[in-house]
Amino acid sequence: MPKNQIDPTKWVDQYSDYLFNFTVARVNDRDMAQDLISETFLAGLKSMKNFKGEASERTWLISILKRKIIDHYRKSNSKKGKAEVHINYKDDESEGDWLEERVADPFDKTAEDQIQNEELGEAIFNCLSKLPEKQARIFRMKTIDDFDTETICNEFDITPSNFWVIIHRARTAMASCMEKNWF
Repeated sequence: MPKNQIDPTKWVDQYSDYLFNFTVARVNDRDMAQDLISETFLAGLKSMKNFKGEASERTWLISILKRKIIDHYRKSNSKKGKAEVHINYKDDESEGDWLEERVADPFDKTAEDQIQNEELGEAIFNCLSKLPEKQARIFRMKTIDDFDTETICNEFDITPSNFWVIIHRARTAMASCMEKNWF
């Protein structure tokens, strides 16, 4: 078989175990891992013509799978904070209506909530001040100011992988600091 030819008839036998272990370690859900691998094989079939042979079949499939995993997390994270509330009930008028009026008002804050929020804010900014300056600025831009990764990488002249290492270290340090100073 020439260097840039791939054989999808052997993918399941040759790569499924490796891809499964790779995926389940990242998504921690067996069913989701299987779904992502199926999507990877399907995407591989659809883009076979783009395979240049510069990497092995397995490496090529892993690169597709990584994108599928990233898409999975983007999709699940985009739904955070947008949960819908559906309450089933029976009465004379209707069955199973959306009851937004019964959801707690997020703007109805007590004085105790306000004090707790202020204390939490102080604890966060205190912990943020303990980070190295560059790490703190990057963490603040990403987490608090909601800048996108590309903008931050361009401003600090860093690669995306370097950016994620910095964010990971900052989050770890912040979590440790908050655990000591807040909880």
